[in-house]
Amino acid sequence: MTSLTPLLAIHVTAALSAVVLGPFALWARLGMTQHPKLHRAFGYAWVTMMILAASTALFLRSTLSFQMGGFSPIHLLIPVTLFSIFGAFWYLAKGNIRMHKKTMLNLYFWACIFTGAMTLLPGRLMNHWVFG
Repeated sequence: MTSLTPLLAIHVTAALSAVVLGPFALWARLGMTQHPKLHRAFGYAWVTMMILAASTALFLRSTLSFQMGGFSPIHLLIPVTLFSIFGAFWYLAKGNIRMHKKTMLNLYFWACIFTGAMTLLPGRLMNHWVFG
């Protein structure tokens, strides 16, 4: 089983931070009382963690049997994450708040929740760390 390398530690810390920060960024724009400064602060922190997690994932290699060149299907979320972040900010710059929100919600679900759940599947390192 793989040990915790500095690169893996950075990746896991960034990914777990993104999972935690995301709901705070979303909460700050919900309801009657909105908090735009908090939304922006948590949003930028979340985006930073997502870019860091995606960037470090480029250098992590899979040991699963269904991989190509060290990349498993979960690595497909690297370009999806980076393009989604670019797209979300592009929508924001164009004033299309609805698409910005939709893009960020989709990214949080697929890159944080779905992918996080996939890392807990048997044979994955996180499964070993969490369940022993």
